[in-house]
Amino acid sequence: MRSFLHKKGVELSLKTYFVTSLSYMALGLFSSLIIGLIIRTTGQQIPKLEFLVPMGQLAMDLMGPAIGVAVAYGLKAPRLVLFSAVITGAAGSLLGGGPAGSFIAALIATEIGKLVSQETRLDIIVTPFVTIATGYTVATTIGPVIAGGLDYFGQLIMWSVDRQPFVMGILVALLMGLALTAPISSAAIAFMLGLEGLAAGAATVGCAAQMIGFATSSYRENGFSGFVALGIGTSMLQIGNIVKNPLILIPPTVAGIVLAPFATIVFQMVNNPAGAGMGTSGLVGQIMTFTVMGFTWEVAIGVLLLHFIGPAVISLVLSEWLRKLGLIKLGDMKIEQ
Repeated sequence: MRSFLHKKGVELSLKTYFVTSLSYMALGLFSSLIIGLIIRTTGQQIPKLEFLVPMGQLAMDLMGPAIGVAVAYGLKAPRLVLFSAVITGAAGSLLGGGPAGSFIAALIATEIGKLVSQETRLDIIVTPFVTIATGYTVATTIGPVIAGGLDYFGQLIMWSVDRQPFVMGILVALLMGLALTAPISSAAIAFMLGLEGLAAGAATVGCAAQMIGFATSSYRENGFSGFVALGIGTSMLQIGNIVKNPLILIPPTVAGIVLAPFATIVFQMVNNPAGAGMGTSGLVGQIMTFTVMGFTWEVAIGVLLLHFIGPAVISLVLSEWLRKLGLIKLGDMKIEQ
């Protein structure tokens, strides 16, 4: 059985299903729902670009197929399985599961499809049929249950932050920030939980703190290109260095913890699922903040202080202090570019 699974490219591991798959799901989300929301918002805010509104809406509506193909591609699916994943992802989304339903349906259907791929002379019929049938079955049974559970958990998180904005705001910022830097997808988590409101605002601050924090504290080692890669790309580039010296994670993490109460209590920053887990990646977190809260100077000041200046100052001060203590050395945060 192990040799058969290996031959089919099926790896039964947590890394495959909770790291690789979620990472590719996030790429599917960004290529459809997130970029579509940005395009639509641009069209709504600029009168002469109103033609962007239906374009963006179309991209958002095709979230399910995009997630399906992204997950299948990440799992290195054969061609017929990959193309069939368009339907399985769409089924998961349209039949009550939303992003989580698309992910589960595409994941299971892809793995089952890989098992039957090229096993019969009628492969061109058998493989897409099995893949689509599996995805449809999962979409109508398992998907809605899992999506409902995640939605309930997300609602509980948002309710907790609303009731205890200080403590729960810190907790959400801490966990989502760590998820963004870890080799899993904070964006996918935010979408599957449906984070909105103050919880999403705290999550954005926690994620932004990781990215801007690492970008600032490692500037002497990585220069401007590294600053951009970490600050607007992803702090996940530091994961190898974190394994070597976990102490480099302290400055950006503390920055998120310190700034979270200011976001939830003082500035009352809110966001939506599209921005909650993105931090400053592609400036999506900031664009979504303006989309939800409005394009005003008050919001701009909050974004500037909590997403950029605050994380940069706190992380730089802490990292320099740790360098003086000899706990962080030159080269500890050097990334490959």
